[in-house]
Amino acid sequence: MSQAHLIAASILSADFAKLREQIEEAQNGGADWIHIDVMDGHFVPNLTMGPVVVEACRRCTDLPLDVHLMVVEPDALLKPFAEAGASSLTVHVEACTQLYRTLEKIRDLGIRPGVALNPATPAYSVTEVLSLVDTILVMTTNPGYSGQAFMPGMLEKVRELDSLRSERSSSALLEVDGGINSATAPLAVRAGADVFVSASAVFKHPNGIRSGLTALRQALGEVMSA
Repeated sequence: MSQAHLIAASILSADFAKLREQIEEAQNGGADWIHIDVMDGHFVPNLTMGPVVVEACRRCTDLPLDVHLMVVEPDALLKPFAEAGASSLTVHVEACTQLYRTLEKIRDLGIRPGVALNPATPAYSVTEVLSLVDTILVMTTNPGYSGQAFMPGMLEKVRELDSLRSERSSSALLEVDGGINSATAPLAVRAGADVFVSASAVFKHPNGIRSGLTALRQALGEVMSA
């Protein structure tokens, strides 16, 4: 059930000494969303950005800020990130003891709720919250670091979720994150994905950010025209 093909440029691979410049280049190069990975050093083995970075990004762009919370206690952070300018907040099934309630809190803050699944988490884990979410994020690498290789086995999970949302008449977008580039994005499109989070393939493209986005957009377009 393809609804859109959106590119979410992940600043995890951006040069933070030039963050404004790089976000503006991503926006001018055709990115649809700016993706921000928040890691607490506990849920994943890395420590990254907080609300202050989201607030800085909001001052750099009008694009939606797609904030992915890879943290052990997301509920305590929902309001600070919403106030910082997040357009959406995605929380992990594995981190939420009261997932339904957490997603309702996000909606009540006036922003889009999303739910994420780690590679070992089965698709059926989100069945009971499909009516609450705008996005379902499938991790196609183990979360924590950019530059990892895409896990082809996750394509079956994307297919399962695509079927599940059709069965439940869900309008949620299917988002993939991890190892997404011009070679792997078409595989995810064919499996049913709508949103493509890309870090290294955009911000570390040898010919620059615009070229990275162009390569991704062309790869997505070729699938649709085939």
